[in-house]
Amino acid sequence: MSAIPLRSAKIPHSALPVSHIDKLDWLRLVRSRRVGPVTFIRLVREHGSVAVALEILPSIAATSGVANYQPMSRETAEIEYAAGREIGAELLFLGAPNYPPRLATIQDPPAVLWALGDASIALRTSVAFVGARNSSSLGRRMAAKLSQDLSSEGYVIVSGLARGIDAEAHKAALNGGTIAVLAGGVDTIYPKENSALAHDILENGLRVSEMPVGLQPQARHFPRRNRIISGLAQAVLVVEGASKSGSLITAKNALDQGREVMAVPGNPMDGRAAGCNMLIRDGATLVRSAADVIEALAIPPQAPPKNPTVSPKPKRPDKSLSRTLMSLISSAPVQEDILVRQTSGSAQDVMSALLDLEVTRKIERFAGGAIAISP
Repeated sequence: MSAIPLRSAKIPHSALPVSHIDKLDWLRLVRSRRVGPVTFIRLVREHGSVAVALEILPSIAATSGVANYQPMSRETAEIEYAAGREIGAELLFLGAPNYPPRLATIQDPPAVLWALGDASIALRTSVAFVGARNSSSLGRRMAAKLSQDLSSEGYVIVSGLARGIDAEAHKAALNGGTIAVLAGGVDTIYPKENSALAHDILENGLRVSEMPVGLQPQARHFPRRNRIISGLAQAVLVVEGASKSGSLITAKNALDQGREVMAVPGNPMDGRAAGCNMLIRDGATLVRSAADVIEALAIPPQAPPKNPTVSPKPKRPDKSLSRTLMSLISSAPVQEDILVRQTSGSAQDVMSALLDLEVTRKIERFAGGAIAISP
């Protein structure tokens, strides 16, 4: 199914946090009232730094008719930061080398993500699974089979840790690596019945959330969570979903984000298959097996790291590799995997160098991972 390409959000390198105070300032701006992901990016790009954006925010609010506006206090941000570090979570900042590169390309990426587990897994090629919570036995078996087969081929499986299709997809991918995107805090498991599964995911996977640590999920948080599920992945696969469901909302997010949308066909008499059948009618890739997904993506997954439980420390991209990449990239879009094959660097080094070039506005990224020189 065709989609609209979007450019990645760009944060100046100079705005990335270095000190502890810088990290707290990022949290302060992210959590301040009326500052959403798009506003955060606009403020930082216009003013060059988070600190300056915080200083000018009250005057901007006053101009908009909001009197006595105050950003989040540093003390409150310190409490959240300490709570995250206490549970072993890592804060990922938009534009940093360890931030999920595909998520950075959506129109409204989270400025910060709490990550608990192996953060490096979010750098690998992934497929998102969504589907009905009240899924059928056949639907659950299909989700497990597809997830297991894709995981064995090296793909990371992304889902929302909900009951039904989500849970089956996560379980089948535990050995190969899976990412659970939470609607509440990264330490707050919903539903409670998936607490054991959430714990198992940390053995060889990752839990992420843009919400504060300890926050209980509310209904309005789930649509925001869904855009991250699709944003992290190369493709979104709907296994079962009604015609009006969260799964279909996620599929729409995927289209808007330039992701592939795929669906498993179902019995026309089963309402849980209505959404999938509609998607296929409208052009989504029909999926019968993992081979259909792999063929549609046409991008080989990255091999998992030898020690997946240890997150590699971010490092600056090699300048010679960046120069080589710039010599290979032109105004005509080229795929990431082609660039990896044409250089002597590892896939991870090439992705890191490409992210650095993207952040510095030397290149731009399009739907499907294509890259071209910035105009």
